Amino acid sequence: MRIAVSGAHRTGKTTLIEELLRFLPTYVTIDEPYRLLEEEGYEFAEMPSREDFELQLQRSIDLVVEGEGDQIFDRCPADILAYLITSCEGEGFTVKDWLPQVRTAMERLDLIVFVAVEQPDRATVSAPDSLELRRRVDEELRDIVLGDRWEFGVETLEVAGPTAARVRQVLARVR
Repeated sequence: MRIAVSGAHRTGKTTLIEELLRFLPTYVTIDEPYRLLEEEGYEFAEMPSREDFELQLQRSIDLVVEGEGDQIFDRCPADILAYLITSCEGEGFTVKDWLPQVRTAMERLDLIVFVAVEQPDRATVSAPDSLELRRRVDEELRDIVLGDRWEFGVETLEVAGPTAARVRQVLARVR
């Protein structure tokens, strides 16, 4: 089964993945494109540019398309699209140019686990601009994956609560 854990920054995606691996030992984790590119020496601007996000999007697409077996992805192409839409408004990014590639990747996923920004918010985010970006990304991603904006047709599970509750919700669906 191929699972993507999606959500805005600081929602507990990585923590959820780490806990899921304790119960799903045969699964392999695929780190988020940002971290993989950074490990390879790519230097991102403090606030990634459109080109930075497009590079992440291409890497995300490639990871999903080329992957096989039981995998848990920390983010998927939908996440990067949400960041591109909210961060690069009017900067030359055209969603429709990327949709065929994104659709091909998204259709290879079996499940998207959406980790939303909860109310009250569980995360501590100090910068006001980061809070606003996080809120906007959450709204975009909610529409993309839960609302199935572009009809990717991937089953989506929204999880909530403490990490242990989120793990139980995912395991109930996976098993």
